[in-house]
Amino acid sequence: MKFPIALQLYSVRDALAADFEGTLRAVKALGYEGVEFAGLYGHSAAEVKALCSGIGLVPVSAHVPFVDMMADPDLLKVYAEIGCQYVVIPYLTEEYRPGQPKFAEVIEGAKMLGEKANALGMRLCYHNHDFEFVKVDGEYALDVLYSEVPASLLLTQIDTCWVNVGGENPAEYLRKYAGRAEIVHLKDFAGQKSEHMYALIGIDDEKDKDGTGAFEFRPVGYGRQDFGAILAAAEDVGAKWVVVEQDQPSMGKSPMECAKMSIDYLRAL
Repeated sequence: MKFPIALQLYSVRDALAADFEGTLRAVKALGYEGVEFAGLYGHSAAEVKALCSGIGLVPVSAHVPFVDMMADPDLLKVYAEIGCQYVVIPYLTEEYRPGQPKFAEVIEGAKMLGEKANALGMRLCYHNHDFEFVKVDGEYALDVLYSEVPASLLLTQIDTCWVNVGGENPAEYLRKYAGRAEIVHLKDFAGQKSEHMYALIGIDDEKDKDGTGAFEFRPVGYGRQDFGAILAAAEDVGAKWVVVEQDQPSMGKSPMECAKMSIDYLRAL
């Protein structure tokens, strides 16, 4: 591997809720060099910073809801205090998505939050799903966002699974944003795009009724993705970190077992 590997901690969220420090130590023991936060589970920035330092984990980045950052932009100071290099808009609820009136607020909000992050010594990123791969005046909404907000204020965090689900080749799409893709999400999957995929990321309460060919997340290297091509592209575009994410475990494994399978696969490449 040519990159340090981090784990998006949403992947092991139940373990974190039960034992925050113990789970961070377990993640380090698997071989991960960094972590990406999705909540601090009641811990202060100082506590989290001290834990990461003591364990030897780099606090690379944090997913922070867009509406929370807009309501209180000073929330970014928490992650700057921890030492995060990046803060990431992770998801958009329905009213803020492309084609909805509030998508314009996302564009303007990203400019403001990007300036705030820069002033704190961090960079703002945007983490895509598949709903950004709808056309707005003949152009993908995700590309509209990146054309409207300059790279100086907003970097990409390409989620390679959702790019594939959205109908594009992840490696080719990464190359489209050379120099802007410093942190790349590695996520694998099996099955086909389905109506209630978002139940698997805790958003949609409904499940797919038919399990045949159902969509599921997989440990990296155990699904449909071509990670050889993706990692070659990540190197070409100047990525600094790759982040493993698996929203739900699969293959009869626990979340931590899945995290181990992912890093073992990547380290063997």
